[in-house]
Amino acid sequence: MSAFRTIVNDTKIPKISDPKLFRNGAYINGEWITSKNTFTVYDPATDKEIGKLPEMGADETKKAINAAAEAFKTWSQTTGKQRHDLLKRWYDITLANTDDLATILTWENGKTYNEAKGEIVYGASFFEWFAEEAVRSYGDFIPSHIPSQRFITIKQPVGVVGIITPWNFPNAMITRKVGAALAAGCTVVIKPGAETPYSALALCELAERAGIPKGVINVVTTEKKVAEVGKELCTNPVVKKISFTGSTAVGKLLMSQSAGTMKKISMELGGNAPFIVFDDADIDAAVEGVLACKFRGSGQTCVCANRIYVQKGVYALFASRLAEKVGKFKVGHGFNPDTTHGPLINNRAVDKVKRHLDDAVSKGGEVLVGGKHVGGNFFEPAVISGMTNNMEIAREETFGPIAALFEFQTEEEVIARANDTEFGLAAYFYSRDIGRVWRVAERLETGMVGANSPILSSCYTPFGGIKESGVGREGSKYGLDDYMNIKYINMGGI
Repeated sequence: MSAFRTIVNDTKIPKISDPKLFRNGAYINGEWITSKNTFTVYDPATDKEIGKLPEMGADETKKAINAAAEAFKTWSQTTGKQRHDLLKRWYDITLANTDDLATILTWENGKTYNEAKGEIVYGASFFEWFAEEAVRSYGDFIPSHIPSQRFITIKQPVGVVGIITPWNFPNAMITRKVGAALAAGCTVVIKPGAETPYSALALCELAERAGIPKGVINVVTTEKKVAEVGKELCTNPVVKKISFTGSTAVGKLLMSQSAGTMKKISMELGGNAPFIVFDDADIDAAVEGVLACKFRGSGQTCVCANRIYVQKGVYALFASRLAEKVGKFKVGHGFNPDTTHGPLINNRAVDKVKRHLDDAVSKGGEVLVGGKHVGGNFFEPAVISGMTNNMEIAREETFGPIAALFEFQTEEEVIARANDTEFGLAAYFYSRDIGRVWRVAERLETGMVGANSPILSSCYTPFGGIKESGVGREGSKYGLDDYMNIKYINMGGI
């Protein structure tokens, strides 16, 4: 195991220029709600307290749902142009406050400040995109087989939407759901991740400034009563749709709870993404692709490469070049400008990464660089060679900074191995053979494929998985559909 870099810890938390963006209250019906019963949010880099927020349960969730239902009566009757204008205003205000929003995000999530700023801009793009889609929710005219009748379809908002988001993208996970919901004419109740609620609350403050009416957006905060809040959102008949990003196990639970009221469902769940490097690939480009895909957010994204398959002829070269690049990373607090990778979110995340690394080493894997727990929630990004299918990483998403290298020999073999999982969110591969690019892209069993491209997400393209990685799509021209019902109208007597 080679030596790693100095850990970068010495840093100062920058001041937020607009203190009103840092809200220590939940947001229901346009009011900031505080409580004596609270939970604490911590900086994952220092384990120091950031602040306290109300510990809410089913009763507060019902109030938020009722507020959203009341607001829906008028919000659903606004025109697409009116919703467009408000979303565009929210977009402009968000971009104007990028630095403060990124400061809040880095503080509660740990990712580097530059990466946080990138998330704010990316997240805001969904407000702009869905503002423009709000005026394009077209219906259809269907030719009638009966001379006296005319057939048309229109699209209408589903109603109140329950939105449950994780901690790894505390801004963008909300914007791409809420942007679509509001553009469609829906109102929302949001339950953000307990680790990172302040980003959601800052967005509410900006929504209020943008002129979005009270009750249209509501945020319920909780740490200990997550199951209670989730159950209320899923079983309350007033809520007509659930949108969730998180683990497959929790997604299945929420789906089962929602079945009693036949809610519409969008689920973006777990992954086990393969990243394939063929002999004919541009090796330098493939190395850079892994760096971007695997280590973004310190490996804590659902579309991170989890299983990196490298063809035998270039395996040694690829492993060497990747380890050399990873060896230059600097781990530390996200606010330090020298830091390339921040902490993991908590000690449970650290324990899982350690377990996966120890399991691989015990079964013959070789750590080429990094791989040490260096205190707190910090873990050195690692490259491990000699991976085999009997190791935990082959079956379970690590959600951490381990690049696990598997060797393969043929195209048929690697496609079979890549598809040998219950998950189907994202896949990546590098090849300069145009025939192979088409074949492999079509045969990989995932909702998204990056062919010679390590980044998949944008507001313009559909994000989502197949198999046990979820249902529905977010972003793109398809993203509005999950928040709308299609109504068929038969006009007779003509």
